[in-house]
Amino acid sequence: MRGILHILAHFLVPAVIAPWISKFMRPARSWWYYWAMMSATMLVDLDHFLAEPVYDPARCSLGFHPLHSFWAIGVYVLLIFPEKTRVISIGLLVHMMLDGIDCALM
Repeated sequence: MRGILHILAHFLVPAVIAPWISKFMRPARSWWYYWAMMSATMLVDLDHFLAEPVYDPARCSLGFHPLHSFWAIGVYVLLIFPEKTRVISIGLLVHMMLDGIDCALM
């Protein structure tokens, strides 16, 4: 059950953030656009296919998978500064935050 809630959170939290972001971003776009961009950051989980086993409910993603490494998270923080990558950066950082919460709940 925790796994389903975790996956749902990766789509619901961006849905909560997207309307707020749409008020501050330039050029202004529909909040649906920002939700879609942040939801697309779920693709960062493709790095799970590099692990054996691919899914381990007792494994914390942060610090284990390459795109969930602390170096990668540092890059995601830097990506917040250019306007063109800001929404993707926010999506990736929210993703990492949600994964961190999941790790803490283990």
